[in-house]
Amino acid sequence: MSEEIENKVAMVIMAHPDDAEFSCAGTVAKWVREGWEVYYVIATEAGSGGPDEATDVSPSARAKVTETRRAEQREAGRVLGLKDVIFLDYRDGELQPTLEFRKEIVRLLRTYKPYRVICQSPERSWVPQMYIGAYHPDHLACGAGVIMALYPASQNPWDFPELFEAGYLPHKVKELYVVGAPALNHWEDISATIDVKIEALMAHASQFGKRAPQVEQRVREQRALIGKKYDVAYAEEFHLTKNG
Repeated sequence: MSEEIENKVAMVIMAHPDDAEFSCAGTVAKWVREGWEVYYVIATEAGSGGPDEATDVSPSARAKVTETRRAEQREAGRVLGLKDVIFLDYRDGELQPTLEFRKEIVRLLRTYKPYRVICQSPERSWVPQMYIGAYHPDHLACGAGVIMALYPASQNPWDFPELFEAGYLPHKVKELYVVGAPALNHWEDISATIDVKIEALMAHASQFGKRAPQVEQRVREQRALIGKKYDVAYAEEFHLTKNG
């Protein structure tokens, strides 16, 4: 008999805009259809996400990149039916799992009280071969910081007592879904939401340009390969761990 979940709130915490669309947006769209309230938290200001051939990397140019990527992430959120998108504005390319970052995540967890959290892996996978492009240092740092915030800090009143005194009471996240983890033990059938995933991903137009059709094809093929393992058309994989 499946557990009846009263607080159907999920939080997706990623380093950059489009990280979630690539990794888990099909699952997010599925959960939204099932009645979940889903919040995105984007850790960085995404200012390093401009073109590789850029000749201007001034603060004003960086601010334009940030503005564009925020707008794209909000549009992706609209497509997916998110409740809200929260930007923390740590500097892109320099994110670290500091106590400051951990405290900020704890504050958000205690505020929104998600039952489920999706985050990035804090570890690289070396099997069958480590793919360097899959492990941006911000992704690793974000995953490490989120997992440290989940346990024990979010559920422990003695961690960050100033938050407790300000009214942010302890909250225990029950399920953690990690994308890109070295060991994967859970999958979600996204056959009914693959098109929503792609539409949300394509909202990040500044990241693809003329490559958009190739990106869409590659993402569909990758998710179809995962789906084939489980006899469904399309799937996404996670490391799922349950917290009591």
